[in-house]
Amino acid sequence: MGVEGIGARVVRKEDKRFITGKGRYVDDIKLQGMTHAHFIRSPHAHAKVKKIDSSAALKMPGVVAVLTGQEIVDDKVGNLICGWAITSKDGSPMKMGAWPAMAPETVRFVGQAVAVVIADSKNLARDAAEAVVVEYEELPAVADVHAAIKAGAPQLHPEAPGNQVYDWVIGDEGATDAAFAKAANVVKLDVTNNRLAPNAMEPRAAIADYDAAEEHFTLYTTSQNPHVARLVLSAFYNIAPEHKLRVIAPDVGGGFGSKIFIYPEEMVALWASKKVGRPVKWTGDRTEAFLTDAHGRDHVTHAEMAFDANNKIIGLKVKTYANFGAYMSLFSSSVPTYLYATLLSGQYNIPAIHAEVVGVYTNTTPVDAYRGAGRPEASYLIERLMETAARQLKVDPAQLRRSNFITQFPHQTPVIMAYDTGDFNASLDAAMKAIDYAGFAARKAKADGKLRGIGVSCYIEACGIAPSKAVGSLGAGVGLWESAEVRVNPVGTIEILTGSHSHGQGHETTFCQLVAERLGVPISQVSIVHGDTDKVQFGMGTYGSRSAAVGLTAILKAMEKMESKAKKIAAHALEASEGDIVIENGEFKVAGTDKAIAFPMVALAAYTAHNLPDGMEPGLKESAFYDPTNFTFPAGAYICELEVDPGTGKTSFVNFVAADDFGRLINPMIVEGQVHGGLAQGIGQALLEHAIYDANGQPVTASFMDYSMPRADDLPSFNLSHTTTLCPGNPLGIKGCGEAGAIGASAAVINAITDAIGKNNLEMPATPDRVWRTIHAA
Repeated sequence: MGVEGIGARVVRKEDKRFITGKGRYVDDIKLQGMTHAHFIRSPHAHAKVKKIDSSAALKMPGVVAVLTGQEIVDDKVGNLICGWAITSKDGSPMKMGAWPAMAPETVRFVGQAVAVVIADSKNLARDAAEAVVVEYEELPAVADVHAAIKAGAPQLHPEAPGNQVYDWVIGDEGATDAAFAKAANVVKLDVTNNRLAPNAMEPRAAIADYDAAEEHFTLYTTSQNPHVARLVLSAFYNIAPEHKLRVIAPDVGGGFGSKIFIYPEEMVALWASKKVGRPVKWTGDRTEAFLTDAHGRDHVTHAEMAFDANNKIIGLKVKTYANFGAYMSLFSSSVPTYLYATLLSGQYNIPAIHAEVVGVYTNTTPVDAYRGAGRPEASYLIERLMETAARQLKVDPAQLRRSNFITQFPHQTPVIMAYDTGDFNASLDAAMKAIDYAGFAARKAKADGKLRGIGVSCYIEACGIAPSKAVGSLGAGVGLWESAEVRVNPVGTIEILTGSHSHGQGHETTFCQLVAERLGVPISQVSIVHGDTDKVQFGMGTYGSRSAAVGLTAILKAMEKMESKAKKIAAHALEASEGDIVIENGEFKVAGTDKAIAFPMVALAAYTAHNLPDGMEPGLKESAFYDPTNFTFPAGAYICELEVDPGTGKTSFVNFVAADDFGRLINPMIVEGQVHGGLAQGIGQALLEHAIYDANGQPVTASFMDYSMPRADDLPSFNLSHTTTLCPGNPLGIKGCGEAGAIGASAAVINAITDAIGKNNLEMPATPDRVWRTIHAA
């Protein structure tokens, strides 16, 4: 490890511009002649659009146009798609209801757009929107999954009778039934995984600019994957041919999955820009974010776990109802199926598993991936089951987990996943030591009028969301490889072009550290280029903790090609054998001698081309595509110790330890920051956050006055540690770290609270009111 190489705690390069106000976000961009869009949104969860009268608005100063849902349909702009095909257990395809960019006839959730005002300023557009009169015929609505599938419930889509999207299964039902038939003990649990609003720091935004002379569109957008956005906008939405559409995602202020998708506002901005002949800008406000950004989680599950007489798990049955909201989003179908049910084995050797997932439409905001995307739901369910089982079987929760851990690798689970490596005992040992697990009973006995509890959570996740062949066989509409290009300039500076996209992960630092490690050059000599479809060859973006395991490995592959050519040039210049050339401290050296040539001189030689090996092309630029052979499997153990005030129900943290196995760490400081953020979101879900709708589909928590976000004083000081088993699936040994905290934290907190209060039936969020009522319930 060098000062700036792999494993070094390098301060993030990009932070200088962010903390000095020099970041460049979509809302910072101003184009000549730019107009502003304001969407007119439905106040009803379910209604017919009977009439839109824009005559008064069109007479107001500065108003350029008022465009409606019927107009965008008439112009043959396509409906939004879901890019992952799921098949029901009866062999029928999932039932996808039509989702137009603006509703021409029927709105199906509060906040769905029916029209847009284009004006010379944001305020003028907002004022004019107030003058647009929309006549609705309100229809019955349904927001709860169980109510939505009852006979006689309001129907959202004619394509989906009974509001059912699919009824999907995985696992061996016969083997699971046989395991339960011989079980010595069966543990049952009903769990609701509460709906969350993503709340990235930067709201979504889009600027669309149509060049009539070139018949070319440019879209600036808050996207985690601009290339996929361009692909979908061109191939499915009929916005423009792919070569006539440039998508730029500049600095993006957080995403957490919610900025993976193509949203109606981006489509409308592009379409409207051509209609009005001027650039169109839209920046969402926080209320629009609550109403329209894809929500996360929202599962209702019944699960049963079977044990033999030795407390070994022999079977697992799960039935989950997943609330999709009013429409299928881009990857929503995969979240409660292949990203959730395939992780139901957890860290445990479970020989038989059968899971059924029913997807349901409701009159609520569409639901899709949110930090962890299916993995938090699976981990929470399994870890609540394990804690419940330990109490029912009257055994120590840590010991029950340990006795059921997978210890031999590779391990094939009954639900598709093949774990390649891991050491779950090491993580649990590290967490138990850090929190002094053995001393908990003594600390509990000294609690002064408070109820003290301890909770364990052992999580595993699948990251990288690859290989392409595997996900393609499961219904994914795209491959999930990654691309990279290494450009060495004539003076020896280096540009890395990556299909990954940073929206807070620190790529501009960690990706440079790989280059520094291999070439011995300072990271100041390296720049990272991403987020622009005109600059970077096609890439798949960032989500699923894949940037390092997949994106950085693609960079490594391109680096290896570049280094091979550079060594040939150096060997020729030094009159040495290529096999004797080594790269050290920014020089190409002949091993065992003092002969060397500096890296910038090799680069210059490549471009002057005066003295290259015979047959070699000038230049020093290489590209690579990398498609993994397997998912990666980060894992860890979290333990939470806390106190509950029985008089108020308020929870106070005593200690929280996290022991993670992420494989090789490129920058431990950045990894720790990622874990801190994930833990905050996992604890936020456990204690505070809940996107709530009333029975009529009206959102009750559409502002920060009502939706409770975790603040600094809601969180403990985290005690982090790392155990390491190198991932065999990529040459860097990386597993991924971005989602771990959000996956493992919630169960640790709820397990600790239920241990403290002595009652197991507690749903998230465990607000003081809910905890108090649970304590004092009969």
